[in-house]
Amino acid sequence: MPLLPALLARLSAFDLAAGGLGLVGALSTVPAPVATSGAARQPPAPTLVVVVVVDQLRADYLDRFGPQLSGGLARLARGGAVLTRAVHDHAITETAPGHATVLSGRYPRSHGIIGNLLGVDDPGSPLVGVDSGMGDPASPRRFRGTTLADWLVARDGRAQVLAVSRKDRGAILPLGRARTGDRTTAQAYWYATNGRFTTSRWYAERLPAWVEAFDRRQLGQRMAGRAWTPLFPTDSYPEPANVPAPGGASAPFPHVLPQDSLLAADVVRATPFMDELTLAFALEGLRALRLGASGRTDLLVVSLSSTDAVGHQYGPDSRELHDQVLRVDRALGGFLDSLFALRDSSRIVVALTSDHGITRFPEIAANDPRRPAQLVPRRVDPDSALAAVRAGLAARGVSPWAMLLDNGALYLDRRALAAARIREDSLLSAAESTLRAVPGVRRVDRLERLAKADTVRDAIARRWLHSVPADYPISVVVTLDSGSVWSTRIAAEHGSPYDDDAHVPLVLWGAPFKAGRYDQPTGVVDLAPTLARVLGLRPAERVDGRVLEFVLRK
Repeated sequence: MPLLPALLARLSAFDLAAGGLGLVGALSTVPAPVATSGAARQPPAPTLVVVVVVDQLRADYLDRFGPQLSGGLARLARGGAVLTRAVHDHAITETAPGHATVLSGRYPRSHGIIGNLLGVDDPGSPLVGVDSGMGDPASPRRFRGTTLADWLVARDGRAQVLAVSRKDRGAILPLGRARTGDRTTAQAYWYATNGRFTTSRWYAERLPAWVEAFDRRQLGQRMAGRAWTPLFPTDSYPEPANVPAPGGASAPFPHVLPQDSLLAADVVRATPFMDELTLAFALEGLRALRLGASGRTDLLVVSLSSTDAVGHQYGPDSRELHDQVLRVDRALGGFLDSLFALRDSSRIVVALTSDHGITRFPEIAANDPRRPAQLVPRRVDPDSALAAVRAGLAARGVSPWAMLLDNGALYLDRRALAAARIREDSLLSAAESTLRAVPGVRRVDRLERLAKADTVRDAIARRWLHSVPADYPISVVVTLDSGSVWSTRIAAEHGSPYDDDAHVPLVLWGAPFKAGRYDQPTGVVDLAPTLARVLGLRPAERVDGRVLEFVLRK
């Protein structure tokens, strides 16, 4: 999708200025720890908190594939507190806002990361030790407020914080800005297309020795020629051997990586093997930084991205996705085994969640006899949907990209409109009328009207209101029919306010939690305040989430 440089520049200006909003004078919703008598002795405080975010892991996968799970997913689900109705209660269910929500305890309207479009890109923060073209400059400069990482370091400046991922936004955003003044208080690393883990100059001017040593092993390049074959016999997978789609079907197993080592290091990102590399790097970081070994509390965040890549390419109805979840389970099991061999498991807390789910291929859903007859899933092209309105802008000498529709949020370059003497309300009315006539569009709303909606009964209104900061140039939001997606490429997509994309796993494992399944409605925003309670931390500002008291041991 073409981007409007002027709009991005305007947004960059105000989000940099707003980077510290909410830090002064705000009240925490998490009470300070209560002193107890000697007769009611508290268990030792955790020395390590491990947060695992499996990108695009739908909540139903844990049950759907449960009988075949025997590794890390099974261990956490069977031994932890499983919140069966956890959701991301915001409308644009993408990677960036999902990761920014996990440890901030706040909705996108508060932390400022509403989508991937305005996520972590930052020309002022080039990558370290990686040629341009191997990865985009990135930082958390748009993030507003603080996270669990900040609260932890504020209590003990010696606390170590590390986040790793294949994706830059997967490593960066769970930690927030991770700075006190000019001092970086956390380390974040992600994978470049040349097979190296790196960071940006937001965090450091050079890579530490342990990262350089890991990169010299060239594990990505050594994936050349490796074949992805199913873990289990063919009859263990009820899904079709390949995924039907317009223009043909996907190639069936096996999927073999290129023999060229540099190409393999790039292509491996879309296979289950990337999760293995990420977990190996996380363990190396744990050893090098001695996370959890000092008696204080340290934080490790691991974001696993392969499920997202596989889910987009093959969809949630595919044999590949089925096998990918089994492989996440196995890889995470090996990681936990190694972790517990290195550190005392009784002093470790593990949280498992996801940044979003996934919607089925519309082409597959349209042929499902169980769907309502009046509901036809479609792919909707956001550019075509506004073509007529943009043509009117061009006729008046205004760039057509002064109006940008991204995952249902309609951005306006208000300065450009004002310079051309175009009334914003008239333009929005024309856009609303045009969008309502587009097949697949369910509703078009002004945010000011949604503010008066019954947000208990109207989940779509509530999730949009949780998504958009008041100072963003967005007045109109568009919601498609359930099952329809904003896309023209043949892929499975996410980003909607529906539960296919919003309902995710949330599991809390460790001594502070009562194992079991809990059906109370919860949000991913509840994770950070609950972990803060367990660690005896006070958030630096008001959070949107609540402490999940019912899962805590008294």
